[in-house]
Amino acid sequence: MKYAKDALDDYLHFLRVERQLADNTLLSYERDLKNYLHYLKEVEQLDSLRKVERVHILNHLRHLKETTKTPRTVARHISSIRSFHQFLIRERVVDQDPTVHLEMPQMEKKLPTILSIEEVDALIQAPITSKPSGLRDQAMLELLYASGMRVSECINLDITDVHLTMGFVRCTGKGGKERIIPLGKSALNVCQAYLENARNELVKAGEKTDALFINQRGKRLTRQGFWKLLKQHAQKAGIQKELTPHTLRHSFATHLIENGADLRAVQEMLGHADISTTQIYTHVSKTRLKDVYSQFHPRA
Repeated sequence: MKYAKDALDDYLHFLRVERQLADNTLLSYERDLKNYLHYLKEVEQLDSLRKVERVHILNHLRHLKETTKTPRTVARHISSIRSFHQFLIRERVVDQDPTVHLEMPQMEKKLPTILSIEEVDALIQAPITSKPSGLRDQAMLELLYASGMRVSECINLDITDVHLTMGFVRCTGKGGKERIIPLGKSALNVCQAYLENARNELVKAGEKTDALFINQRGKRLTRQGFWKLLKQHAQKAGIQKELTPHTLRHSFATHLIENGADLRAVQEMLGHADISTTQIYTHVSKTRLKDVYSQFHPRA
């Protein structure tokens, strides 16, 4: 399709530089839009972005649904396509926006998976701390639960981001926004033990890196590497729940709110731009209370 690749490259550059989106988010946009442009060219046989009409987009979305894409995935595609066309309008690549009045699919609101305090303890104790990698894993799990950081934020930490004496961690979240999160004694003690006794064992001879968490090759730990380790430790801890990389973040927020933490404070620590995003944890807390009531009240 004429100029489509150039338009996509310009749009991705805009997202990276102007909006400062995270690499994982950029990859999602790029994947969705390459899929979309391929469909327009190969199936709808369009040779220009100026010829795209609403019906073509609806056909593409119908095709996604037929290929067993979930409503959440379809909604993400709509968001990517809509944002792309709005960019094309602003840049005067096209004259009209075919995404006007596109409706998002109805999605069932799914509450996040939460670990109990006992399950969190079992998970954190699962790594074998006599090994450098085990001490690293325990420090990472303890830090995630103590701070509520996203996994991507955690693996991007440098040594200088953790202030053991002052008792806080500094991380960079979505949109390049920096935030300071206090840490408890457990997290500080384990992080100190990792830095003093394990990290240097993981760094390869002659290699230099500022990364806080190092993999077996002496490089910065990746998101995929963390996910693999999390599943291993969860299995060892006997946790049967379906985990995600955000499970400790969700547990952090829910446990704080259950114990009376201010919603605004939790929003600040999580780095949510809108408090409505944080409010889901109040619903989780209420659901858990109902479960406890049903389980233990004699007349429930």
